[in-house]
This record gives sequence, structure tokens and C-alpha cells, in this order.
Amino acid sequence: MAETGKTLNFNIGVLGHIDSGKTSLAKALSSTASTAAFDKNPQSRERGITLDLGFSCFTLPAPERLRTSGYNSLQCTLVDCPGHASLIRTIIGGSQIIDLMMLVIDVTKGMQTQSAECLVIGEIACQKMVVVLNKIDLLPEGKRQAAIEKMTKKMQKTLENTKFQGSPIIAVAARPGGPEASETETAQGVPELIQVTKKVRTMQMFHKPVGSAMQGDRVGICVTQFDPKLLERGLVCTPDSLHTIHAAIISVKKIPYFRGSLHTKAKFHITVGHETVMGRVMFFSPAPDDFDKDPPEQGLDFEKEYLYQEEYLSKDSKSSDTNEESSQVGEGRLPKQQWALLEFEKPVTCPKLCLVIGSKLDTDIHANTCRLAFHGVLLEGLEDKNYAESFLPKLKVYKQKHKEGQVERVNDDFSVIGRALFKKETNIQMFVGLKVKLSTGEEGVIEGTFGQSGKYKIRIPNGLQADTKQLLTPSSKKKSKAGKGDTAASTGTNKEDEGKAETHPVLINLWFKRYVFDPHKKMIQSR
Repeated sequence: MAETGKTLNFNIGVLGHIDSGKTSLAKALSSTASTAAFDKNPQSRERGITLDLGFSCFTLPAPERLRTSGYNSLQCTLVDCPGHASLIRTIIGGSQIIDLMMLVIDVTKGMQTQSAECLVIGEIACQKMVVVLNKIDLLPEGKRQAAIEKMTKKMQKTLENTKFQGSPIIAVAARPGGPEASETETAQGVPELIQVTKKVRTMQMFHKPVGSAMQGDRVGICVTQFDPKLLERGLVCTPDSLHTIHAAIISVKKIPYFRGSLHTKAKFHITVGHETVMGRVMFFSPAPDDFDKDPPEQGLDFEKEYLYQEEYLSKDSKSSDTNEESSQVGEGRLPKQQWALLEFEKPVTCPKLCLVIGSKLDTDIHANTCRLAFHGVLLEGLEDKNYAESFLPKLKVYKQKHKEGQVERVNDDFSVIGRALFKKETNIQMFVGLKVKLSTGEEGVIEGTFGQSGKYKIRIPNGLQADTKQLLTPSSKKKSKAGKGDTAASTGTNKEDEGKAETHPVLINLWFKRYVFDPHKKMIQSR
């Protein structure tokens, strides 16, 4: 919160579906416009749509509770956001500097695709919202009030399961008669809307002399002897407040309206600060024993171990099919917090703890589906271009592994020879010393290779049980086969059926974990 003379300033985002009347509403409310207000961009006028953020403002007498703090006026800056689906990047960028959101709905059409996406963005980036039912002048006069009440009830139901439940809903006609009507037509419902916006605070420098500015302020800067054509859109900041990063670790939550799963290694459009770049994602969660524990308040604890996830864990996820350890925690158990490693295709510049949104912006813009997939907060930005070697080994994310082989034969009373646990090309030395368990109950330790065909020797410290030895003794197998052969002869079965009737093999089970970013690729015993 900051003071400019005796005026308190705050930002109001104007969001909604294309052609819902956002710019007309901003114009009806505003008393002062900036150089970027009301679609002054020539391309915007040519195409008839908003292409970039627009800024304008109006000023009100401060309410009594602000007067006691020394303010005598309240300045509202309107941030007019584009409504076209292809400009979602700009909408997300604008949403990060607003404190109150006005969701503009065409009362003749109700919620539309981009209306829903704007509502999702508002839930992520904003705490307060006002719903504006615009274009009420297009409703038949005799049925107008009934139609407004019906749409109001629909919107109330839509907001029931969001943080904006109970938000004010105001009906207006920002441009009576539509775009072709005379601009002298008086807007309807605007005074009622202004009364609602008095409840929210923020700060914005706007056509007034100020000595300082902060994030979200609309300020004009005079720079002498400077060609503005040489300046592209960028960021102005205090020293060390922004960092250029190549990857990031974020807290992550799936947006419930996004259809489908969030898979590790998938690519998303990642919006960080005011930039949107392509990035690859890897999800991870606490170890199953820590699923029910509250996440650390100060970012990520690098002393703890984390479980690699093939996908973001949710009620409808299928991670239990692909990640054995997560399947063992039981259905219905989900971690209180999950994280993601984002690796960007090109570096981005952003502040710490900023909002991050992942989207699928290449989805058909005409499809009736939410393109926003997940959101989170940037916890750790990786500035080193070689972060894979310098930083990631500190992140103890592991994969739970299970291998199954078979006992080929008994070596002696305290050892067996196994097969089918490793591929021929596997370096078995990496597994030497790891414990295994036979399906007959004995526990053993991998001692080393046996021959050149991927076989290995297992030591059984407590010795083989008599039943196991008998099961694995060649003579018992022959007797078993001979008995089966007699049965086959007596019943008339053929040799193919006889082969299928062999005894069950003794299985060898190995459980271990491997740290994803361990440069040495060590195998660690897990049970």
C-alpha cells in the first residue's frame, strides 16, 4: 500500500470473452485515458478487437474508513484485457497486476469459453471479483428484468464452487445501441458498479507527479535524448529483484477444469511473470510416508527425499499403474503438496515467488475446453545454464524400481544361480550387495555375475529351506515330469500339453530406488 499525496490508487482488471463489451465498459467508467487506452492501437481499430492491455482511470471521493487514514480520494485504474482466445498470454500478464477483477459477461450469451478461462485466471491471481452483466439494452424491455434475474442466478450457481462465491453481480449497458450507436448515449448501471468498486484498494501512479513506483503501477517516464523506437517491451526493476533463469522448481496445483492428465516430460506453454515460453515438466511429490505432512513454509527442503511421478497425482490419475510405490500408499491418499521441475526452451526473466501458469495454448481455440492446465509459485530459479550438473544433483528425487527374475539352479546349500533379472548388457556390478527375496521366503544378497549371459550368483546367509532345495533339485523335476508323462499317456494328451504342466519357478524379487539426477546412477536398497 502506498500514498500519492492524499490519493489511494488500485488496479481493476476488466476481463471476459471477446465482444462482451469490456473496452466499452472501461470507456464508460473512465475520466482519464492513457496513450494505450480504448484500442488506440491502429491494428486494434483495423481488426475491431483489443490486442494489448489498455489503461484508463477514474477518481472517487474516499470512503469514510479511508479518510481516517488520511486519504481524501480513491483512484481506480482500469486494466482492459484482450478477450480473444489467441491473446491468453496478454490476459495472464495483465492479471498479475490487478487487485480486483471485473468479469464482463454478455447477458444475451452467458458464460462462454474465454469467460470460463478468465474466471480460472482470476481464481489463481486475484482475491476479489465483481461480475458485470453487460448489454442489457439488447434484451426486450418487457422481459428484461426477468432475463437479468435468470442470468444472475446462473452466475451465482457458476460461482458456488469458486473462491468468488457471493461476489456482487451488476447489470449494465456500457454502450447502449451497440458499436454503431452514438457515443452521446448514456451508459446504464455504471453508478451502481462504481459503488461496488469502492471496497477494494491498491496503488497506481496515473498522470500525477510521483517520486516512486511499484509493481503494477502505470507510470510515464521522460527520458531525454532517447529514441523510443529503439525500446522494446521490457521490465524496470530495483537491483537484484529480477533473475534470468533457465529452469525452475515450483509448487504446483492442477486446474480442475483442465481435461486429461498432466504427464511428466510433456511440454506446456509456461507463463512466468510477463513472459510465456515453452517448457518441459517433471512432477514429484513427498515420499509416501510424508504424504499427509504439511509442506515446508520456506520453499523446498533439499535434505528430504522426493518421489518421482509419471504424472501429477489427482483423484483420477493413473499413476498407480506406472509408479509402484505411489500405488502402495492406498487409493484415495494424495499428497498435500506436489512440485514440478520446469525446464525452459529459452531463459526467462522474472522475480522470485512469482506466479507460474502452465497452459496448452496450441489447443483449438474454438474447442469448448479449458487450456489452462496448472499453476504454482516459483520457489527456486536456476540461473546457471549448466544447472543439470551444478544444481539438480542436490534434488533427491528418486524412482522406485522392482525387478523379478528366476532361480535357475542350486549352487550349494547357501547359494543359487539366477537368471532373467538383468539384461545381458546390464552392468551387474552396480547391483552387487543389494538384497533380494525368493518367492519361497529366503532372503539373499547379490554377489556378482556368473558367466557371460546375464546370470548372477545369490548368497543365502541363512541357507536354503529343505522344501526349496527339493523344488529346485533336478531329480525332483525329472520325477515330476515323468509322473506327468505317465498321466499324459493314460489320458491321451500330447507333448505340448505335457510341457505346459511344468512346476512353478522360484522367483527372485529385487526392490531398489535410483535417484533421477545422481551422476553416478547408484542403486539404493529400498526394502
